Amino acid sequence: MRRIGPARARPRPSARRASVVIVGGGVMGTSIAFQLAEAGVEDVLLLERDELGSGSTSKGAGGMRAIFSDELNVRIALRSLEAWASFGDRPGWEVDLQRVGYLFLLSSDLEVTEFERGVVLQNRLGVPSRMVSVDEAHNLSPLAGLDGVLAGAFCPLAGHAAPEGAVQGYASAARASGARIQTHREVTGLERGVVHTTNGEVEADCVICAAGPWSALVGALAGVRLPVRPERRRIAYTGPIEALARAPDADPPAVPLTIDFTSGFYFHREGPGLLFGTSDVCDTQDEWLERAEPVLRRRAPILVDAPIAGGWWGDYEMTPDNNALIGEAAAPPGRFLYATGFSGHGFQQAPAVGEIVRDLYLGREPFVDVSPLTAGRAERRERNVV
Repeated sequence: MRRIGPARARPRPSARRASVVIVGGGVMGTSIAFQLAEAGVEDVLLLERDELGSGSTSKGAGGMRAIFSDELNVRIALRSLEAWASFGDRPGWEVDLQRVGYLFLLSSDLEVTEFERGVVLQNRLGVPSRMVSVDEAHNLSPLAGLDGVLAGAFCPLAGHAAPEGAVQGYASAARASGARIQTHREVTGLERGVVHTTNGEVEADCVICAAGPWSALVGALAGVRLPVRPERRRIAYTGPIEALARAPDADPPAVPLTIDFTSGFYFHREGPGLLFGTSDVCDTQDEWLERAEPVLRRRAPILVDAPIAGGWWGDYEMTPDNNALIGEAAAPPGRFLYATGFSGHGFQQAPAVGEIVRDLYLGREPFVDVSPLTAGRAERRERNVV
């Protein structure tokens, strides 16, 4: 990936002291680091136990949308979609944004009713989502099998981008604004004024937990309960598919990110082929593909005989109500902020959540009230989870 625009370096502070330590080097952690450093916060230190983006971020499909059932998620998603659209200017990196839309396929009366209610909410907040007929769903996503589908929900603002590019873009801009980023350095303990790591201690009065599926462990170091658990998901991608080949002098056919809401199966275009995933959990890719065959035949029959070029597995960071945990607790090393548990929509919400955490750290009022997302809250369920 290439950086766009000049970088301005600042003097590096002492390696043993930081004003704030961010735990986690995925898209959420790097977004927060960028927002803080850009706002002039000095001595920002991000610690990642492996490589940047090596956790959930690089294992996702890169989707971004605003079709949510919870008003807070819609507002956060809208803010993020604006940021993704201008990512090449700020922070200045190419993320291969494909604004091809999201199409949910709905197969029960209850699903249709809930999505109709959601579209009303989304439209009120400025999202141009709409319900579509089966015929329109076919026109939008001709590769989708529609047997048993009653209706669809579509939003043209949505799409997908490259997670690795987002992490590198945020990390590069954060460094240019003075933040330090250290990989292969795991946080092992927290006490008043000190962060213990596998490579020595750091004097700090604030920690921000953006550790994804490992957030419960980080929270436990501070005595803060963060009910986040990992949930394995698998993704595969195909080789070239003839039906996706572009005609001479024509753009390649658009393929919206298409989701069978009942099963959680989805697919979108990836180069000359398709990328797809399901919510099934299996130990091997072969076992997973065998288990997925019925839904492939029903919702994307072209995939049954498509050449599988590769795949991987990764973890969602799930909470009991499928909603994020964002807030602050009075805990070691002094202040303990957290942004985690996004239950599959962390990548798409990272730009706006970075802003929110920045404002919480600085004592400013964020663009949206996230107090209902604090740990220990009453259940606030997000229904539209893929």
